[in-house]
Amino acid sequence: MNRAASLVLCLLFALPLSARAAEGASEERTWHRLVGILQYLEADYPLAIESQSEFELAEQKSFAAEAVEATKELGPAAATFLPRVKAIQARVDLAQDAPGVSRDCGALVEDLVLAGGLARSPRRPPDLERGKVLFQQNCAACHGVDGSANVPIAATMEPAPANFQDAELMGGLTPYKAFNTTSFGVPGTAMPAYPTLTEEERWSLAFFVFTMRLPPCEGTPPRASLERLANATDDDLVKQYGQEHLACLRRKLPDADEERSLLAAREGIQEALRQGNAGDFPGAKAALMDAYLNGLEPVEPKLSSRDPALVRKLEEAFLNARLAAERGNGPQLQDAGRDLVSLLDQARRDSGSAADLLSTMWLTLLILIREGFEATIIVTALLAALRKMQATQHVRVVHAGWISALVVGAIAYVLGRHLMAGAQREWMEGVAALVAVAMLLYAALWLNARSNMSQFMGELRQKMQGALGRGSMTGLFLIAFTAVLRESFETAIFLQGLALDSPAGVAWGAAAGVVAIAALVLFVNRLGYRLPMKTLFNASTVILVATAVMLLGKGLHALQEVGALPLVPMPFVTVDLLGLYPDAVSLVPQALLTAIPLAMLLLRRKSRAQRMSEASAG
Repeated sequence: MNRAASLVLCLLFALPLSARAAEGASEERTWHRLVGILQYLEADYPLAIESQSEFELAEQKSFAAEAVEATKELGPAAATFLPRVKAIQARVDLAQDAPGVSRDCGALVEDLVLAGGLARSPRRPPDLERGKVLFQQNCAACHGVDGSANVPIAATMEPAPANFQDAELMGGLTPYKAFNTTSFGVPGTAMPAYPTLTEEERWSLAFFVFTMRLPPCEGTPPRASLERLANATDDDLVKQYGQEHLACLRRKLPDADEERSLLAAREGIQEALRQGNAGDFPGAKAALMDAYLNGLEPVEPKLSSRDPALVRKLEEAFLNARLAAERGNGPQLQDAGRDLVSLLDQARRDSGSAADLLSTMWLTLLILIREGFEATIIVTALLAALRKMQATQHVRVVHAGWISALVVGAIAYVLGRHLMAGAQREWMEGVAALVAVAMLLYAALWLNARSNMSQFMGELRQKMQGALGRGSMTGLFLIAFTAVLRESFETAIFLQGLALDSPAGVAWGAAAGVVAIAALVLFVNRLGYRLPMKTLFNASTVILVATAVMLLGKGLHALQEVGALPLVPMPFVTVDLLGLYPDAVSLVPQALLTAIPLAMLLLRRKSRAQRMSEASAG
């Protein structure tokens, strides 16, 4: 390694670190929170002063108070910063000196980074094009237009400016270290600090210098977080992903991951609720602040462009939750937390609307094929029974029966959608999903009982013989009507549950399902009952149970949103499409619903084995 490279490495690695960096994760988190609060004030306080919005000013006062509390929480290590934080709070409380507050917050952030030894990453993806412009304006005179430092003035400097084309030098640096260098400068060298650049501009500049020696990206980079990219050297990235991916990793930065950020905010709220339930209201306040700064705030601009009213509701809900925690009001904190979870889930559903449409469409298609398959078998069995009894003149009655059942199912679906469009939509969503679960379980039991097709045909034939023997066309109509009505009504009910996520997905899935059912009818008419009916019915039962588990989770979660059920947070992943949420109120019933069919299957197999054993012994 050459002398200039060694010196730059030493200078960049030698940024002062406090002993506090070696302490526990909880304390480090407080340092990060304090920095995040001040960064927020730095950017948003001038805007609040300009707008003169009472809500915005109240929010800024709340953040300033949180900054004072976080500084006190850090104890002696941050004691020297407390007067500066209080001075900022005093001006915020009086709604004064926006430029001074912004400037002092920025300066204090830099001092806190040094004192806390914080490893950071940008809150938003850096703008490499902006970084290129900043480099030409501020750095090219010493480092050269191409970053090689091959300019006359460089020869007069001791030490020489860094050569960003040097693979050995760049292989040992990170964007975070470059960010710190532009933020604080390097004392004793010609490298100055750039206090006039915003934090985002310094991150853009820091990330840009790592692209200067690399070729263009001609592919798609592997998945890597901004935090990883900010704190990884080029050598680290080559070791983990391979040399062939380095250019794309540095040149194609990941977008802000909206789903991950919103999930982080949701998990932070759940943590705050756990802290509140345990009586640790200061801990709940800290968790709420982290949820806002690390979860919602990074993706707030993207959400605002799509639904500004929703963002406003989220901000108000966060403020209400923090006030509840500050007052030590447990019930109020639970209510505010429930509102936040509901709003964040709404934001996540909106952000994943395309995925919801596709998944809902496929589920609808599968359900309609399954229900259509069952209805086709029933109608075909009825018609076959008429032919066998030489009563084909009554075929129209059978057709009238099953068509009437389909019409009733369609009416049930339309009425259900009308009810769910009312003011109590959340209640209706929850109730509809739970009713759908009951219907699905009934269908699963019905399928299990009808897996023997010859037995099923015998039952139908017996009913039809009775109706024909009495000369009752009404009875024959009712047999066909009731046989298909269960399928029709069941489909209408649990499509209501799927329509909670994507009505358009249900519509497209239904259209595809009608086409598939028509093809299925032709297929069955050609093959008759040579199809593996038991296997098909068993597979259908598995789909029914899986759909029931999903809708059970969604139904219980919807009732939690309106306060009908309590929140009992527990560590678990959130998969909204599958109806999985980190809450015991939904997860425990879902686990039981999954276990019951498995237990029934094991008992049935054991009983069958016992009967076979007794038969062989006899």
